Amino acid sequence: MGKAGKALRKVLETYGISQNRLAVEMGIARSTVGHWFNETRDPSAEAVTEIVKALRQINEQAAEEFINLYLERSPQDNE
Repeated sequence: MGKAGKALRKVLETYGISQNRLAVEMGIARSTVGHWFNETRDPSAEAVTEIVKALRQINEQAAEEFINLYLERSPQDNE
């Protein structure tokens, strides 16, 4: 599966964000987040955008790290 799931797993684990919290913030089923987290299904491009929005509401740093991991860029690339 794609890199979105890997990035999501790392960010949720690093920042202690539960799959349920992200799902609630996004207004979707927890099982959908679980599929992404476990890399059994890739999120659509629209869902990736919604993941970023939800993560920004929860933790801005987590959102930035997700973007960096997903785009495979280092934090220095943002400067």
